[in-house]
Amino acid sequence: MINVSENAVSKIKVLLQEENQPEGSFLRVKVKRGGCSGFSYKLDFDSELNSDDKEFSSDGIKVVIDPKSILYILGMTLDYEGGLNGAGFIFSNPNASKTCGCGSSFAV
Repeated sequence: MINVSENAVSKIKVLLQEENQPEGSFLRVKVKRGGCSGFSYKLDFDSELNSDDKEFSSDGIKVVIDPKSILYILGMTLDYEGGLNGAGFIFSNPNASKTCGCGSSFAV
């Protein structure tokens, strides 16, 4: 399971509407090879489930993770911060042994 903060849930709901996502769309969280630390996070909206996807719900937002990615992000908290120095999603991953300066890639 991953945790999604109230700020992240609010932003995801806004983005679902702004991007005119169809009814039943959800947030797909993936881990892929790449980035300066070895792995990077990828967030997308999707509406099609795979049979082996893991599903979670947080304040009405459905979050889906494929079985390979969940091994790297189990227990992670997804947050959203916005301010004068920029805005974006923040990944607090207890499985990461190091992260890059921007926080979008990690190593295990």
